Amino acid sequence: MRRSIDDYPFDPADLPPSDDDEFSPVSWAVAIADDYEDAAPRVVLTVEEVGQAGYGLVAHLPPPLARRLRAAIGDALKEIGEAETS
Repeated sequence: MRRSIDDYPFDPADLPPSDDDEFSPVSWAVAIADDYEDAAPRVVLTVEEVGQAGYGLVAHLPPPLARRLRAAIGDALKEIGEAETS
């Protein structure tokens, strides 16, 4: 089983202001999959530079690592003063 959960195509407004090409335009996608030899379900995170489809990084995260990533993003949002949402 593979199922897409969410994907985000790049928007130029996402990049911070800069005088040079310091920041790469990236798109990301989150999916779930269980088509591994052990049949364990994993969260699949794909990050690709715009114009480089097929050359991005793909993380196959077991639930504990996916939760750790979720917590890290939540902590980072708190650090910059963003309120939690459910």
